[in-house]
Order: sequence, then C-alpha cells, then structure tokens
Amino acid sequence: MEKKKPVLVVMAAGMGSRYGGMKQIDPVDEYGHIIIDFSIYDAVRAGFEKVVFIIKKENEELFREGIGARISKKVEVAYVYQDLNALPDGFSVPDGRVKPWGTGHAVLSCRGVVDGPFAVINADDYYGSHAFSMAYQYLTSEDEQTGDGKYHYMMVGYQIENTLTENGYVSRGICETDTDDYLQDINERTHIEKRGEETAYTEDDGKTWVTIPEGSIASMNMWGFTESILTELEQRFTAFLTKNLPVNPLKCEYFLPFVVDELLKEHKASVKVLRSADKWYGVTYKEDKPQVMAAIRALKAQGLYPEKLWEDK
Repeated sequence: MEKKKPVLVVMAAGMGSRYGGMKQIDPVDEYGHIIIDFSIYDAVRAGFEKVVFIIKKENEELFREGIGARISKKVEVAYVYQDLNALPDGFSVPDGRVKPWGTGHAVLSCRGVVDGPFAVINADDYYGSHAFSMAYQYLTSEDEQTGDGKYHYMMVGYQIENTLTENGYVSRGICETDTDDYLQDINERTHIEKRGEETAYTEDDGKTWVTIPEGSIASMNMWGFTESILTELEQRFTAFLTKNLPVNPLKCEYFLPFVVDELLKEHKASVKVLRSADKWYGVTYKEDKPQVMAAIRALKAQGLYPEKLWEDK
C-alpha cells in the first residue's frame, strides 16, 4: 500500500490573550503577509501539499480571507474547528469557561480529516525552513513496522536561547534527550526569561530562579506524528477531565506534550528530536512585532524569501 503523504496541521485557535488580539492574522511585512505565510511557504517548499487549519468556528471568515484564499492556489487547504463543547459523553463545559481545552484537544479536532502522517505547528511561531525540510524527510521515510511495537514520532527542538523574547516571559517545554537524540523527558516551564546573560525559569513568581544551561533543547510545539496520536488523545481525554475539572474547571488545559510524555513513560512511543539551529521568531507580546518585522526583512535580504511569497514567478 502506498504511504500517505504528510499533512501540515496548524494550531490557530488560541485566543492570543497576552498579545491582546488575533495575532495569527496580524501582518508582519508591508505586503500583508502574516507569520503563518512564511511557515506554509517553507512547508510547501519542503514537500507538503495539504494544510489543515485548526480554528475557532467564529474566526473562519477571518482566516479564509486573511490567509486561506491567498495560499489555496499553491496548497490544498482544509479547516477544522476546536469547539469548547466537543467533550466526551458525560462531560459539559463548566459555567464561565471560555478558555480552549489546550493543544491536545486542538489536535484531536483533526479526527476524520487527517488519516496519515502529519506535522503540527503553532500559527504564530516562525520556525525556519530547516525545520520543515527535516520534518518532511522524517515523515516520509520513517516506518512504524520495525518490530519494536512503538509509535515513531518526532519533534523539532530549538536551543533555548534562540527562543526567547526581550519583552517578557515565555512558556517552553525543556527537553532531555539520550545520546541518540531520542526524547527522554519534557518539562513544561511556564515562566522562562532572560536574566542578564543567562536563561532561567521561576515557579514561585520570581522569588527563586533556576538557570537553564545554554544549548538546552526547547520544544516549540513542532511535532511529527502518525495517525495513532489521534486515538491516544481521544482515549486519554476522559481521564484528564475526570482528574482536572474538579480542581481547575475554568483553566485546566489538555496539553499535547503531556500526552507525548505519558506515551514515553509507558514505552508506547519513541520521539526523535531533530535539532534546528535556526532562530525562532514569534509575537508573544505586542512589543515583539517590530523585531519580527525586522527579522523578516533581513531574511528576505538574504534571499531566503521573495518579497511577495505567493505571486507566480
């Protein structure tokens, strides 16, 4: 049976609360390109032929007009909706809950649309062309029929110092790998920032800080999966809700890395970490935007991108 071609899944249903708006569709150059234009351009160049956007239903028109119409001439586009009410039988949305259920729930929205290997990215992060070429190569060459009985996944990892902003703190999954670059552990640190020449995190609102060694690998939510992850996400969601809803009904989130970590601990999956030397760019805060725009100008000046991405040559 012919192997299915990998699909690119873009998580774009986040609310952009720290940024204060729909940052996913905020232009980063004078031609109206948004960050995701550059990611999709890199993905198409790497070989991807289909993009699935995970969005909120109420934002569909914005996305179709803001990005879908532009890129649909070059790549197949589909939309799925992350719906707050899409819960297992027996569960309902707690009164007052508006926050989406997290990245694990977002990817779960792709059931029925994605049925083969796929890469997952955030809509508002710039990953660099190297990441997409590595991801596509892995997803088209890796085979789970190797006899070890595990799912074979991948993650593109970045040096932590290449993923920071000057304008506040960030959340990152800090990764531990073995000597063959297979993921051993991923620790979600929700408050990481530059402190002088060092990178550090705090878990007590800044009372104490722990230094993160330079060169440590950070996850930027760029993953490569087989269809098996969708089954695992579905099966584990009920247990997550049962445990977390009574404790934190308005804000608990079903994070994709948590499920990956569970699969690692259960020896059900292996995750190959593909290291990117590229610098990450993103608009976590409004103050980040001028730096991202300057970076895009520099990348164009280096010849990595044309001035207008989607115009026919």
